[in-house]
Amino acid sequence: MPTKKTKKPSVKKTEDQILTSTGEKATLITKEGLNKLKEELEYLKNIKRKEVAERIKEAISYGDLSENSEYEEAKNEQAFVEGRILELENKIKHAKIITEKQKASGVQIGTTVHLKNLTKKKEEEEVYTIVGSTETDPFNGKISNESPVGNALLDKRKGDKVKVVVPAGFVEYQITKVD
Repeated sequence: MPTKKTKKPSVKKTEDQILTSTGEKATLITKEGLNKLKEELEYLKNIKRKEVAERIKEAISYGDLSENSEYEEAKNEQAFVEGRILELENKIKHAKIITEKQKASGVQIGTTVHLKNLTKKKEEEEVYTIVGSTETDPFNGKISNESPVGNALLDKRKGDKVKVVVPAGFVEYQITKVD
């Protein structure tokens, strides 16, 4: 019986997908964002971990673990803290710092964009900084490059118009300034 050749699935690398040398997805982040991740990691490893261990030790001293809610809560918190530590270590290990050079050609991660919303009757300028998904904070004007608006703005320049499909329908913006 002849052997059937199977094709390997092709992997298409999108423009916004940056891989590390080991082939894993890089964490795109600013220097400031990386420092925040490192601070959180240090806090979790050196302070929070010890606090949770003390809570577990105290809960064990209460006796019967089968009906000890303090013990269960402390164990759950320990699992959360350890999971977060692993997540942060992975993000830091695969961090790719966004530099000024990368921001030079239109809207990129790390760029601040001033937009005029053409969909609203009342013209208000909206200002967003495009960041990696790790640093997203929409209440402070930081949107992810993976969000609908952030993704649509990538590689655009001052004066460009962009239509974005959002959960409420669509929005049209004009880029008035790129920092």
